[in-house]
Amino acid sequence: MTKDQPQLPQTLGALKRSPFATPERAHRKVKDEIRKNLIARLRHGGPLFEGVLGYEDTVMPQIVNALLSRHNFILLGLRGQAKSRILRALTTLLDDVMPVVAGSEINDSPFHPISKFARQRIAEGGDDTPIGWVSRDQRFVEKLATPDVTVADLIGDLDPIKAARGGHMLSDELTIHYGMLPRANRGIFALNELPDLAAKVQVGLFNILQEGDVQIKGFPIRLELDVLLCFTANPEDYTARGKIITPLKDRIGSEIITHYPEVVELGMAITQQEAWTTRDVPHARISPLLAELVERVAFEARSDKRIDRRSGVSQRMPISVLENVVSNAERRAIRLGEKEIVPRLADVYAALPAITGKIELEYEGELVGGAVIARDLIRRAADATLKAHAPHADLDAAIMWFDSGQALQVTEDAPAATLRSAFEMVPGLTGVVVEYDLAPSTDDAMVTGACELVLEALVARRKISRSDQGQYGRARDEPRRRRGGNAGEEPFGGLTT
Repeated sequence: MTKDQPQLPQTLGALKRSPFATPERAHRKVKDEIRKNLIARLRHGGPLFEGVLGYEDTVMPQIVNALLSRHNFILLGLRGQAKSRILRALTTLLDDVMPVVAGSEINDSPFHPISKFARQRIAEGGDDTPIGWVSRDQRFVEKLATPDVTVADLIGDLDPIKAARGGHMLSDELTIHYGMLPRANRGIFALNELPDLAAKVQVGLFNILQEGDVQIKGFPIRLELDVLLCFTANPEDYTARGKIITPLKDRIGSEIITHYPEVVELGMAITQQEAWTTRDVPHARISPLLAELVERVAFEARSDKRIDRRSGVSQRMPISVLENVVSNAERRAIRLGEKEIVPRLADVYAALPAITGKIELEYEGELVGGAVIARDLIRRAADATLKAHAPHADLDAAIMWFDSGQALQVTEDAPAATLRSAFEMVPGLTGVVVEYDLAPSTDDAMVTGACELVLEALVARRKISRSDQGQYGRARDEPRRRRGGNAGEEPFGGLTT
């Protein structure tokens, strides 16, 4: 409720004398209400929904068209594409409060009641009939479709207990137990994963989508509901070969396709918005280079043939990875007594559980293993990041240094200053970092992180190798790599088999 709740009319008579009784408001349907508020927002300018990024030129125009057309619509997209967030944000297009007959289970309009309970109460009370008020958030009903959902759950059924307690005949309308859809009357009903509903339950939605009413089992009445229906589904399931029945598909007004971020910068903005990286003590400072690497892990995964593209790679992956990266760096900072948290590439490897838990592997990927693929994704992401910022970096001297038999052990718990001294032993390594402005030359922690990224890019290019313990050395011979190497030996490129 709003702060003005005490001043709102509390009886039908007072309501009739208020601005809520104007013909434009008293007779307005919820889709017209949303349409009016949407037009006002479009005229005002700014984002349609706060916190939804990347859809300004693709998804949002289609949603606007659907709402302006007063369509029920469905969002088709893979996991982690903000479908549920968009549906929940629709409540911002509703009025702040709405009058209902007090005690009504289905938000009966005081001017057009549809339930027997509300009609009787108005007939008995007249202008003294109590009026209740519901907020915009109370007008949103959401349900996750599962195979065990029944018609009674969504539409309603006979309630013998209600009949016994009220002393009603079983044929009396007052014995109806309303489902979630009637309880969303004069609001928004959102159903996630629509194809997971049993076919007979999908049939139960026919009337509400086409004629705007529902019929509850055993009662010769039709409730003319006023509701905006929104659905979500995976594109693979929403086909003739999937689990959606064609007549239901035909009754949904607009079909809107969502997508993952199309550019890395947009993905970084979403991850930064959603990830919890603000730690109390010590303070966290994340390198833009590392944040980009984390985002590119998801981009690399979405193009990897060993990962099931039909399942997708959720935007939750880089969000979870970044949180884990910061947490591992926080653990190190606490242990070393450092005053700030500065994540490094070693912390990305520590976040492997946040990667492997969010990818579905194809048969080829299952043979290799999720952990191996995750490490490969990190290296490819490091290489892509380096190419984006230092495409012409000369690293021949560093490669020759490792080829000469030199090795470099990078431990997770080493202080930044110590690691920088070690990296400066590699010819040209810190020079590339400074030359291409990958990190401020006076910031040991940032320089260390950039050096690790450069070395990891060289591993991805198979110029050097990296063991699982963080030791960088010369690249293994190609023939030996193809044979799998000797027992206990790290294969070429640092990948394990």
